[in-house]
Amino acid sequence: MRKRFEETLKTIELLAEKESNKIKNAAEIIYNALKNGKKVIWCGNGGSAAQAMHFNTELIVKYKNPRSSLPSIALTSDTSVITATANDFGFNEIFTRQIEGLGKEGDVLVALSTSGSSMNVIKAIKTAKAKKMAVIFLTGENSTEVEEEVDVVIHVPSRNTPIIQECHQIIGHIIIEELEKKLEV
Repeated sequence: MRKRFEETLKTIELLAEKESNKIKNAAEIIYNALKNGKKVIWCGNGGSAAQAMHFNTELIVKYKNPRSSLPSIALTSDTSVITATANDFGFNEIFTRQIEGLGKEGDVLVALSTSGSSMNVIKAIKTAKAKKMAVIFLTGENSTEVEEEVDVVIHVPSRNTPIIQECHQIIGHIIIEELEKKLEV
């Protein structure tokens, strides 16, 4: 058990060392979009889908302090849309179809994929960029085919899925904490 804690702590330390500026940049992109009346759209699969809904909730409701609700939507929440899209167009389109209908120029897509290779997430990123949305991509240490297309890619320095997800949770909380600080001013 101790070894597992040590592995997580080492990964968090490396993440802070290597990716802090990118996390700050991601928070700034989201803040500027919200300040300009735009929204944040979240997507991911499995545990990343749950995290997308979690972060969406913290923008809509609150993170630490009471404040106005912020425009945000998790593309992982509407089972009718997800299942109809998967049935009619294929699973790889479950996010693209929603971005086509909901995404606007200047909005921000925050995409989560521990592997960096989830095809439905990659297609979502490409669709968002075609709509002139900003894209923030949270992933593991592997390179990804959309690396050059996104505005910010934050790599967790690990190939261990649970540790990547734990670090994504920390990253999301830091971003939202930074947003709330800026919104207090």
